[in-house]
Amino acid sequence: MTTQSLSTDYGTKPLTIETGKLARLAGGAVTLRWGDTLVLATTNIGHTAREGVNYFPLMVDYEEKYYAAGKIVGSRFIKREGRPSEIAVLTSRLIDRPLRPLFPGEFRRDIQVIISVLSLDQDHDPSTAATIAASCSLLLAEAPFSGPVAACRVASVDGQLVAHPTKEQLENSDLDLMVSGTIDSVMMIEAGANQVPEETITKAIELAQSQLAPVIKIQQELAAQLGKKPMEYAHDPIDESAQKLVEQFFADNDIISKIKNHDKLQRDSILTPLQEKLIKEHGINSDTGVEQENKIGHNILYDLWEKNIKKGVRKLIFKDNVRIDGRKLDEVRPIECETGVSPRVHGTGLFTRGYTQILTNVTLGSTSDEQIVEGMSQETTKRYMHHYNFPPFSVGEVRPMRGPGRREIGHGALAEKALRSVIPSKEDFPYTIRLVSEALSSDGSTSMGSTCGSTLALMDAGVPISTPISGIAMGLMINQQGEYKILTDIAGHEDHFGDMDFKVAGSNKGITALQMDIKVKGIGLDIIKDAIKQAKSGRDHILSKMLAVIDKPRAELSPHAPRVITVKIKPDQIGSVIGPQGKTINEIIEKTDTTIDIEEDGNVFIFGHDAKKCEQAAEIVKNITKEVVAGETFEGTVTRIMDFGAFVEILPKQEGLVHISELAPFHVKKVTDIVKVGDKIKVKVKEIDDLGRINLTAKDSGLKPKSPDQK
Repeated sequence: MTTQSLSTDYGTKPLTIETGKLARLAGGAVTLRWGDTLVLATTNIGHTAREGVNYFPLMVDYEEKYYAAGKIVGSRFIKREGRPSEIAVLTSRLIDRPLRPLFPGEFRRDIQVIISVLSLDQDHDPSTAATIAASCSLLLAEAPFSGPVAACRVASVDGQLVAHPTKEQLENSDLDLMVSGTIDSVMMIEAGANQVPEETITKAIELAQSQLAPVIKIQQELAAQLGKKPMEYAHDPIDESAQKLVEQFFADNDIISKIKNHDKLQRDSILTPLQEKLIKEHGINSDTGVEQENKIGHNILYDLWEKNIKKGVRKLIFKDNVRIDGRKLDEVRPIECETGVSPRVHGTGLFTRGYTQILTNVTLGSTSDEQIVEGMSQETTKRYMHHYNFPPFSVGEVRPMRGPGRREIGHGALAEKALRSVIPSKEDFPYTIRLVSEALSSDGSTSMGSTCGSTLALMDAGVPISTPISGIAMGLMINQQGEYKILTDIAGHEDHFGDMDFKVAGSNKGITALQMDIKVKGIGLDIIKDAIKQAKSGRDHILSKMLAVIDKPRAELSPHAPRVITVKIKPDQIGSVIGPQGKTINEIIEKTDTTIDIEEDGNVFIFGHDAKKCEQAAEIVKNITKEVVAGETFEGTVTRIMDFGAFVEILPKQEGLVHISELAPFHVKKVTDIVKVGDKIKVKVKEIDDLGRINLTAKDSGLKPKSPDQK
């Protein structure tokens, strides 16, 4: 098989796509090199349609290979990659989201895209390269794909927008924005920002979109050279009689008028029996085992029910500018906020918007509770974490409880990103902070509900965030004429029947997080700008409701939260505090019932639930590391007796020598004539010699010879 490749400049380096060399049995396989980042993307398509599924079965897996960064990771016993890291899961979602809408919704054959990182150059983003490679592999596999797509990351460095930033530029940026799209439309947006103004965000999206054309064109050229075209596949036949039957059923039962109801539960209580009636009257009864004339399969009836409900929902919006729950297009559902819900939790926030309800809990821990994050590029730690749970009861379902899936990880990461820029530094607030958002009830945008609940919980816990953050989800509906309507605070049915889920979080100063997913084959910048502008009004409204309950962080931490004292010592004094084999520090911990963490820069963090014991531990550390100077006086304890003098502990773990000639203002024959081990005596620092040894004098302490019975 011959190897073919095409290149184009992308940022400051060439980007080369090659096929025919690696993974020759895959349906479509490409390697993409950008700088020294090299990824392999493969696509395989199932030969037959999946039975009994009513969704498009696409799987996208981003595989981190640690050899790509020249690293050996894992425990002593397992030295191979295991379950995907959180970064790998989020990157898989990042690649999946712009690809999925570009497939026909009725396609039912399995498609699996696997992207493996073979070489990592930290200045050339592997997620950007992976998105482009995945798109090209789909083209070469002849998937029924309306791509190709490309991706571009944008940063803001010193007030200037930079496309394809280096690792150093990203670390010093107020913005990390990723845009994926086709040659003329935006498909996906993901961003974290430090309260960046809306105008800057829209300019960054526009800059990213303008960068995509070169790599889209070489994908198209490569597919054309190889004669690759989207495959033909069997389309589901249109059952016109079934369509007419369901339409007549809707008309006879006046269903469209009944979908308009302010209360979701009431609406469902009306529509569910009607749906069951449709299935019972016109669906095939599988129990009979005989052919049934004029009966329709349940899947077909469910699909037609959904299509007619969708038509009714959208008709109300385009014709009457009203939503089925009676809201205006820019209206937010009723909001309730509460703090202090859980009595022993360090901070809680309950945020309810319509039927979406989130309970967020804050736990404060010591610096040793930081999470170690191991990835291909580097090992880092996280002292601020946000986790999100989506139990089945939140949507009234019955299903097994499992660990967090991609959706849960993605929602948690978005809410974490929304608040990251307002979390206080370790110097100002030396705690590890963990938030857990429980989706107690879900009817649209639990991730933005988690963002709002997190702000409430953090302020309830007394965490000094720099400013409160709120979030909102915006929707979109586009008709066949290209007209569009933007919806503020979408409910579950609007997410299900709509064309966009656009989540925006931020403060009154600017945006902190952004995530856009769509179901159509791309949208223009005009829609994005309108959505961001309309979201600002919604965010401000939600924030006002939150601040009416708690407007700033509490002045005091919860009595159940640990207390912390920070002591600064010199790095070369760390060994003195730790002691041989940790003996000294373990003695302090046991004596004071505290947790002590020491960092390489000399910061000592003392945590405990009793403030007095924390102060006691801090005093011990200060005394151990105190630098004694000549002329200071101490009351010390005699620890050792030698022929030439007595050693006296003047501070914890610090001893000095009182020479026999310095024990008294008179001649002393034997040290034990004056002192014994355990005696408390007053001493003065006479000098500290060149070797750091402390020489003491007790001549002014009033010591007298001991009587025979005292010796």
